[in-house]
Amino acid sequence: MEQKQNQAIDLLTFPSAWNHLHFPSTPPPKLLKIALFVKKWPHRSQAGGLERHALTLHLALAKRGHELHIFTTFPSNTSFPRYPISNLYFHLSKATAAGYLDQASVWKLFQTQNSTGRPFDMIHTESVGLLHTRSQNVTNLAVTWHGIAYETIHSDIIQELLRHPEEPQANALTQRLMKVVEEVKFFPRYAHHVATSDHVGDVLKRIYMLPEERVHIILNGVDEEIFKPDVTKGREFKQKYGIPDSKSLVLGMAGRLVKDKGHPLMFEALREIFKENDTFRETSVVLVAGDGPWAVRYRDLGANVLVMGPLEQAQLARFYNAIDIFINPTLRAQGLDHTLLEAMISGKPVLATRLASITGSVIVGTEMGYTFSPTVTSLKTALYQVWVDGRGVLEKKGQVAWQRGLELFTSTKMAAAYEKLFLCISNDGNKKDNYCQYYSPFK
Repeated sequence: MEQKQNQAIDLLTFPSAWNHLHFPSTPPPKLLKIALFVKKWPHRSQAGGLERHALTLHLALAKRGHELHIFTTFPSNTSFPRYPISNLYFHLSKATAAGYLDQASVWKLFQTQNSTGRPFDMIHTESVGLLHTRSQNVTNLAVTWHGIAYETIHSDIIQELLRHPEEPQANALTQRLMKVVEEVKFFPRYAHHVATSDHVGDVLKRIYMLPEERVHIILNGVDEEIFKPDVTKGREFKQKYGIPDSKSLVLGMAGRLVKDKGHPLMFEALREIFKENDTFRETSVVLVAGDGPWAVRYRDLGANVLVMGPLEQAQLARFYNAIDIFINPTLRAQGLDHTLLEAMISGKPVLATRLASITGSVIVGTEMGYTFSPTVTSLKTALYQVWVDGRGVLEKKGQVAWQRGLELFTSTKMAAAYEKLFLCISNDGNKKDNYCQYYSPFK
């Protein structure tokens, strides 16, 4: 989208990801009192993408000076983390049997805080942390979607195609279509919507029929102070786990080792390659950071597959620096996976499933990585191509991935975009300071 210098645009109708825009790093023009609703707050390495997004974004906003009130559930069997930030407040309530926020209890806590001092300038909910039954008629509210039912239909099709003949046929597709209809009905009850990928932004406008001025695309971001290129740390990580320099290719995976993350597919592809190609098996090593049912199966593939269990962030950053390429074989077509972004801003190329959010926002060309269709044959072809290309080509692709990561996928970029959106929405109707206007800093 071309824009002339000093020509203002209305951010609420900006059609692309706000990450492409350039917001100043100077202190914010106005400090906001923000309420966040999230069903669970992350604890160490035990966190999904939604929780990691909540943590990264809202800690960044608190450090920017905004007053953050986080409404979430008591942790199970762990102590709640503490942060040395005076303007960060947690309001904990007991979870429902299904693990969600008890809406009556959390709304009562919210109302108490909303009537204490000044009312909230902005309300943010991570997916349905705050249900639509409570959000209706609240104008200064935004919901960030980390997965919608329409996206998941693709996952259901993949799962059905991969289903073993002896497995019972699921009714997921029929049920999912009705879930889409339900979402189309209740999504308008949220004032503003944040899509975490370009694809979802398009779906919310075109399929869910939400007005474009209420749909905003802000891609996920990860902490660039933790995840960054560091050859020394990568070398130390390989020494720690006994990975010899003679290995010419180090493949890496991270996350939950479960079925919908594509690990049955990855396991079979590796099993077949190791069986039919001795050289690939002898010159390559596969590092798996994570835990789940497929951990034992990966260990059965041989000594060149190393399952390390879940890693804390600092160790995960070293893990990315130790590998030549990061692989995400996910079959779950929802949201924008943080591991891909972490790998990219660590300077690594990526290989991932050809899903709309991934090809539309992350791996937008072969110069930064590889994609494959969710079949064993396609995945094997991609793995062989990585092996043939070798470390030299992978390093060049990693440089391109790193540049794209710094441009779009840092926590700084994400937080700046959300801050601008929150200022804009909180100022709805106030023409004195129009935070919804954007002026290009370029000539």
